[in-house]
Amino acid sequence: MSSRTVIRGGLVVTASDEIHADVLIEDGRVAALAASGTPAAAAWTGDRVLDATGKYVIPGGVDVHTHMELPFGGTFASDTFETGTRAAAWGGTTTIVDFAVQSVGRSLREGLDAWHAKAEGNCAIDYGFHMIVSDVNDETLKEMDLLVEEGVTSFKQFMAYPGVFYSDDGQILRAMQRSADNGGLIMMHAENGIAIDVLVEQALARGETDPRYHGEVRKALLEAEATHRAIRLAQVAGAPLYVVHVSAMEAVAELARARDEGLNVFGETCPQYLFLSTDNLAEPDFEGAKYVCSTPLRPREHQARLWRGLRTNDLQVVSTDHCPFCFVGQKELGRGDFSKIPNGLPGVENRMDLLHQAVVDGHISRRRWIEIACATPARMFGLYPKKGTLAPGADADVVIYDPHAEQVLSAETHHMNVDYSAYEGRRVTGRVETVLSRGEPVIDRREFTGRAGHGAYTPRSTCQYLT
Repeated sequence: MSSRTVIRGGLVVTASDEIHADVLIEDGRVAALAASGTPAAAAWTGDRVLDATGKYVIPGGVDVHTHMELPFGGTFASDTFETGTRAAAWGGTTTIVDFAVQSVGRSLREGLDAWHAKAEGNCAIDYGFHMIVSDVNDETLKEMDLLVEEGVTSFKQFMAYPGVFYSDDGQILRAMQRSADNGGLIMMHAENGIAIDVLVEQALARGETDPRYHGEVRKALLEAEATHRAIRLAQVAGAPLYVVHVSAMEAVAELARARDEGLNVFGETCPQYLFLSTDNLAEPDFEGAKYVCSTPLRPREHQARLWRGLRTNDLQVVSTDHCPFCFVGQKELGRGDFSKIPNGLPGVENRMDLLHQAVVDGHISRRRWIEIACATPARMFGLYPKKGTLAPGADADVVIYDPHAEQVLSAETHHMNVDYSAYEGRRVTGRVETVLSRGEPVIDRREFTGRAGHGAYTPRSTCQYLT
């Protein structure tokens, strides 16, 4: 059964254009755009006509860094694929790329199959997977080639978390060499975990157990050192590199230098580093535990350098690293020992709104908002132009966004399955009104009309900045 939807009268904003246009959607895809009020647009009819007068019409957000149901530190991230993708939709995100995990001693395939089983039939929006590589060996390297062929085209490695996800320089180099051959993209958690573990042990021995010490031991210099080392290893391997959750100005400087040298090096940051700081980690009565994530929040002076990096394209993507743990019963595991606080923040629902607030505040332009939240992540991970833009042939993942509505972010009203908000009480201007996923209304004028199982697994091509 074919269906037609017309969206009338909105300001269509993509990474490249702003135009007052009507949008025609047929059978889950964007069929055409035409300037509002023209005879071509006026002739369109649809089963569903949506009025976007005074609103923005934007591509659905693409969040390429989430951790639904991630096992960590003896517990699990509190959002399932069902609750997490529903919350994403409420926040105007219509595609996530989550991380499947290889366990040490197991194959990549086993890890990928386990994540498919968690997600299948449960997602409200479309989804894909990256692969966390925890155990580099000859078999793993062969499997990387197979995964790229079937649409899992990015692999994450960790210079942090010795004994859990950690890879040494030799393992990193071998994986990078393989990705140089097979077209995959290595994503790097760049922190010197070996050195950090020494500092953790020393801090605890001094009785420094509060959450704020999490930020003090995970030093910005150790993020910068690892970023530099990852860049040079990638250069030796002849491979591209994508550094995840960049939080420190010194790490941005390493990325900027590498890009000035013409290297295929890319950087991502997250809303928490743009809007929160070590002031939050220092909140009394163990409240700071809510803000424990890695890389950690930095002193506020780092924020200006991150915003500048987003404006100058030294940083290309804003993702959430959504990895929520409830304060009660989960974050509390680290009372008396900050190193036992599960690392991660909730944010998949807040990203598009916080970045729109950055437009209001003058940090970035409207088009740059769409570029860093929709178009570039889609291109970076082989989803464009199916995702990340509004153009004929693209999936009809469309958000009608009210740029004037005001809201207060709060755990009382958010839809993430977590008992606190990292942005509690923050007033923002701009709010999602209606969300279509492949033409189907998931949020209809602030009502959830989606369903678990609508979201489809989406295989990806290789990074589109390298072809």
